[in-house]
Amino acid sequence: MRVLSGIQPSGALHLGNYFGMMQKMIAHQEQEELFCFIANYHAQTSLSDGKALAKGTLEAAASFLALGLDPEKSVFWVQSDRPEVQELTWMLSNFTPMGLLERCHSYKDKVTQGGKPNHGLFAYPVLMAADILMFQSEKVPVGKDQKQHLEVARDIAVKFNNEYGEVFTIPEPEIDDDVATVPGLDGRKMSKSYGNTIDLFQDDKALRKQVMRIVTDPTPVEEAKNPDNCNIFQIYSLFLDAADRENLRQRYLTPGLRYGDVKQELFETIRDFFAPFRDKREELLANPDSLRETLAAGAEKARRIAFKTMQKVRKKSGLRY
Repeated sequence: MRVLSGIQPSGALHLGNYFGMMQKMIAHQEQEELFCFIANYHAQTSLSDGKALAKGTLEAAASFLALGLDPEKSVFWVQSDRPEVQELTWMLSNFTPMGLLERCHSYKDKVTQGGKPNHGLFAYPVLMAADILMFQSEKVPVGKDQKQHLEVARDIAVKFNNEYGEVFTIPEPEIDDDVATVPGLDGRKMSKSYGNTIDLFQDDKALRKQVMRIVTDPTPVEEAKNPDNCNIFQIYSLFLDAADRENLRQRYLTPGLRYGDVKQELFETIRDFFAPFRDKREELLANPDSLRETLAAGAEKARRIAFKTMQKVRKKSGLRY
């Protein structure tokens, strides 16, 4: 089974990135054929600072490797190192009805949040489809907010296949309902665009400051509290097994629990969990040339698959004559 996903290097990686995508992707490398990339083309829809994008790309790669991604067990590359994806995006665009893109809620949501209403943002799902279809992906782990984009990729693939024969594999979504949407500090989906994240790799002072900003309800200390409506409980649960999660739930249901005490515990849990990964990440970033070599090797492995796909696409569509 070939599994594919990517992550944007448009800012600091956070708990939503880790539990919503990165942790699952790293686990896939042990039993399945994993394709994982740094989506720097996609990041350009929200980041125009070239230096920041380049820096973020290396940092995202170092983070993935530090967290356990093994480039020997997977195909790991930077999206722009395989420019074939842009050619395929153009070709898929000719099989993408305008109405299909106009129905995508992500574009509307991002414009509402202050994003620039440009063609790149509007056509984002077609580029995502090219990423997925180029590598004949069979399974794509996505959050609930990205499920619609995968449906767009499936629709485009079906249209293309109907025209030219079985060119593309039709991908299936993989959604883990337990972590499909990681809550942020304010209870909404954790997202850089909302400014409600808890970042993975930061110093203790900054991490504690973020954790202490988690929004809570005004329930008095002397009253029992509802864990299911508490942002702290939802985030803390990501780090707990079933038994520890139940113990925390019982503490909530028992009068006397202080939100500040639970926040302090959560801060210490996050700090300790990511400490060894943070050290490894710093080692990788201290040797950027070695990091670039790792990414270049991954791009070469990705090229072999991209070449086969594009040879077929060009022949079927008449671009080879």
